[in-house]
Amino acid sequence: MIPNVSRGDRMTGLMVYLAGPGRANEHAEPHLVAGSAPIMAWHSDAELNRDAAVAIGHELDQAKRVLGVEVPGGHVWHCSLSLRAEEGDLSDEKWSEIAHDFMDDMGFTEASGKTPASWVVVRHGHSTAGNDHVHIAASMVREDGTKWSPHNDFLKSQQACRTLEKTHGLEQIKGIHVSRGIKPGEREASQRRGFAEPERTSLARKVRGCAVASQDEAEFVRRMRRTGALIRPRFAAGRDDVITGYRVAERPLNGQRPIWYSGTRLASDLTLPKLRSSWQDSPQAAGEAVQEWSAASRGRRVVNAGRELNDPDPQMWQRYSDELSDLNKSLASVPVEDHATWAHVARETSGAFAAWSNSVEAAPGALAATAERLSKTAQLRQYPVRPQRTVGPSAMGAARILLTATSGNQSAAQALMLVQLANLAKSIHDMHKAAGDVRAAQQINTVVQERLRTVAGALHQKPAATVQATTVQATAAQTTSGLVQGPAVDAETALAVALAARDHGAPVRDGSVVPPKIEPARKSTLITPKPERGIER
Repeated sequence: MIPNVSRGDRMTGLMVYLAGPGRANEHAEPHLVAGSAPIMAWHSDAELNRDAAVAIGHELDQAKRVLGVEVPGGHVWHCSLSLRAEEGDLSDEKWSEIAHDFMDDMGFTEASGKTPASWVVVRHGHSTAGNDHVHIAASMVREDGTKWSPHNDFLKSQQACRTLEKTHGLEQIKGIHVSRGIKPGEREASQRRGFAEPERTSLARKVRGCAVASQDEAEFVRRMRRTGALIRPRFAAGRDDVITGYRVAERPLNGQRPIWYSGTRLASDLTLPKLRSSWQDSPQAAGEAVQEWSAASRGRRVVNAGRELNDPDPQMWQRYSDELSDLNKSLASVPVEDHATWAHVARETSGAFAAWSNSVEAAPGALAATAERLSKTAQLRQYPVRPQRTVGPSAMGAARILLTATSGNQSAAQALMLVQLANLAKSIHDMHKAAGDVRAAQQINTVVQERLRTVAGALHQKPAATVQATTVQATAAQTTSGLVQGPAVDAETALAVALAARDHGAPVRDGSVVPPKIEPARKSTLITPKPERGIER
């Protein structure tokens, strides 16, 4: 279950939106499934309309309005709780039980030991992606005028959901990996600007592919400029020779202004310190990097062109494929608990797919989808204190040569590369499965089954020069097909057990339906002891 928290200052506006048709007319039969007892007594048995939404908004705002409490940044706390479409739907009774437990954990109810705050839970059908979900609207002003504290509410909501997943038999999401989702507003804004996908997604793919393919920081800057993206450095305060970060943007269309994203906003593994942990580090390399960054910031030509301009030797395809094979074999000895190593491997594998996509896909396709899914494994909630520098087999060479691939050359070599990359994806899938992360394993399984198989089919249709090429292409198709055998059964079994366990009846919640008495909390006063009533008495 995924929480999404936001805050604002227009309670009635939020309620009207939740009871309305939605951005894409996706809201159907909006109604309350849980909330403060006085509000539920009047509005729990009917489909919400605009008048009911306005009335509920006024009731939620009553404590703030009557007591004149102001909350910096807004007093409206809004949180959606969403399930994956594959998990199916819950009953209203089950959502009510989950919502009450969630609000207890978040400190809005009497369970906190404090005066409660007013809140409601609205359910209005599936999202545009088919997810069953509910929306919570709560006042951050308690009924006695004290304020509910939003300190660490994002983290607390995640922790509360992890607990509820276990309590209510929902699919459990591991808290090891974390990635930023694309919100509908961001997607719509990118479409208005004329882009086929959100710029944050395309930029992350370009940065990841170029970073994994580069030997040092200067090469990374040059490769990024070759993609057509804009890239600028962030200098240390008062310095022009120390780079502390970067920002990138897609080249704007129709004279619009570019939208800039820092590495931190792209992904947790794409910050400049994280990227530098995989590059060669020396005084000479640092100096060359500053020169390239400065040229990029001023829109000048590259200072020293490097190997990014060279066409690779065709014999290198076999060498880099062998390196991927050696890397995959080395993973057999990596324990599931070694999250840093698996994240590093996922980052390189995702980078190889991203580089390939950047070269041959005019629009985001199967390679881009595979790169994006594997990148989620590369993003950890907490990284080791010291950057991990790996030696031995690597996917960097594969990413480097795949950046030069085209849709019409080296089809046999690309098929061989696909075999090895699919094997790495399978190893990452098996790691998630062994760790009990059913969702991640199933997602990787799905992206290979439904998307990557089309790449193997396209390569198989291209004319091959030798019998060996045909054999390699057939092996690629078999590999991507073989990845989906077995794991899907385990995932479906686990989901079936979760579905069976979560739909038991919810206990009845007690609570007074009498409207609360809105009055300020009593302030504590200090009493000075009188002589005849000393402290020792």
